[in-house]
Amino acid sequence: MSANSSYAAAGVDTAAGDLAVELMKEAVSKTHGPNVLGGVGGFAGLFDLSFAKDYARPLLATSTDGVGTKIAIAQALDVHDTIGQDLVGMVVDDIVVVGAKPLFMTDYIACGKVVPDRIAAIVTGIARACAETGTALVGGETAEHPGLMGVDDYDVAGAAVGVVEADRLLGAERVVDGDVVLAIASSGLHSNGFSLVRHILAGAGLSYTDASPELGTTWGEALLEPTRLYSGPLVRLLEGEHGAAVHSLSHVTGGGIAANLARVLPRGSWVEVDRSTWSPQPVFRVLNDLAGTTLESTEGTWNLGIGFFAVVGADGASDVIAALDGLGLPAWQVGTVGTGARDLAGFEQGAKGVDGGAVRLVGSYRD
Repeated sequence: MSANSSYAAAGVDTAAGDLAVELMKEAVSKTHGPNVLGGVGGFAGLFDLSFAKDYARPLLATSTDGVGTKIAIAQALDVHDTIGQDLVGMVVDDIVVVGAKPLFMTDYIACGKVVPDRIAAIVTGIARACAETGTALVGGETAEHPGLMGVDDYDVAGAAVGVVEADRLLGAERVVDGDVVLAIASSGLHSNGFSLVRHILAGAGLSYTDASPELGTTWGEALLEPTRLYSGPLVRLLEGEHGAAVHSLSHVTGGGIAANLARVLPRGSWVEVDRSTWSPQPVFRVLNDLAGTTLESTEGTWNLGIGFFAVVGADGASDVIAALDGLGLPAWQVGTVGTGARDLAGFEQGAKGVDGGAVRLVGSYRD
């Protein structure tokens, strides 16, 4: 028996892995610009960083993430070409928070069995989103874990690297009293809080193929709505005439609205986010109705319609809103940064280990 035959007997099909690479190769290659060396299939991806010599002090930014249990819905519906966009959104959009331009990304897929078409669909989705965000997909790995994962099970993760000029680094230290907080719209649930989503649907006896009259689609279609990609438009904003007005950015992911905004505010500052400035999308309302809960009770789990925050100088706020709208990112003012002494009871502080500002949501959501 050959070595490959022995491995196949143990449940690992290297030929299927090779076929998956062939199926995805064209999509991956489309993300490669002149800075990518070596093509597809090398042991390591290569990226030419010579252009960084033009920076006075280039800083590399990196981020890694997955998409959580949203994958369970993709698996249940056998729809795998959107989950890649979720992965890119979760990874690459964290990089732009510090003002960095994404350069390249790698991915990792663990599965119970390599099904070439399925793996290719996942990676093609990743590559498509990488191309949209200007990120080169320079490498990846697919690993079969028979006996550890079911034949239809998989998980995805990724890591990315970007670059920013040191004196253009965004963050809490740039934020001052009177800065305006802008919300930037999400496309829906994105990739957070799906354990709660699945719990609610299971408790209501609903399947992903059931129609939701309130949403106008099946539940599966509504829940697999891909994560909005922010980094491409935000990089263009930062490089444009109004970029200097942006002091900090926040990606609203795990932890919800208040916690993620607090992370990019300076210690001693506070913001009251006005709920009346927006109306959460129907998917959030219908899920809360099913669970018998309120929108307010899920503010620490779901984004409720806000995918990003931008903290900007007051004088430039209207220009930044207009610029974001022109870039396809609807934005609106939700609050103002304060630094004066006040009672912070009810504010969220110290989120995810960051000793930042304090945030609470006030008022009622618009109908």
